[in-house]
Amino acid sequence: MEGNKRWVSGDLHHPDRDPNRRQLVAQEQEPFGSILACIDSRVPPELLFDTGLGDLYVMRTGGEAVGPVVTGSVEYGPMTSGTPLVVVLGHQRCGAVKAAYESFRDGKPLPGNLDAIAKALRPAYDQAVREGGADPVETMSRAQVTLTAADLRTNQDLAPLVAKGSLAVVGAYYSLDTGAVEVLSGAP
Repeated sequence: MEGNKRWVSGDLHHPDRDPNRRQLVAQEQEPFGSILACIDSRVPPELLFDTGLGDLYVMRTGGEAVGPVVTGSVEYGPMTSGTPLVVVLGHQRCGAVKAAYESFRDGKPLPGNLDAIAKALRPAYDQAVREGGADPVETMSRAQVTLTAADLRTNQDLAPLVAKGSLAVVGAYYSLDTGAVEVLSGAP
């Protein structure tokens, strides 16, 4: 979050981004966090947290949609190298969430494999419909983050790490307007 404060203020340190760092991590990596974020080109975790090479495991899917391969990718850091933090990072004005929302609302499936993303976001849609609110797409985006973080927190392989305090699974939300990341759930 200190890196995000630097991002918001424009006082970037650009840590761990030089040839010496590249050499240091060439043989082995020990990222301090794993980020599951959206594919959106405006939400690059390494930049908005002002981190560098070897600092983060980053997985990106449309709307933070998960399935077995993505979940396995999230599990990799905590289960193989003791990475102590997983962040599920949603964001403002998510196109994938908007497309899924409209697909469900209008009863029109998305083309190709885009429909698989929408189907993965169905629980967030259902929650957004129950909650209502002025902007149902934003409600759905936030619901997707909290539901995905809760699912990972209680996952059979990650839950024991969370229970013993060696892993935090945090849901967070990025504002495209301000650049700030807000923690929604799971703060250690």
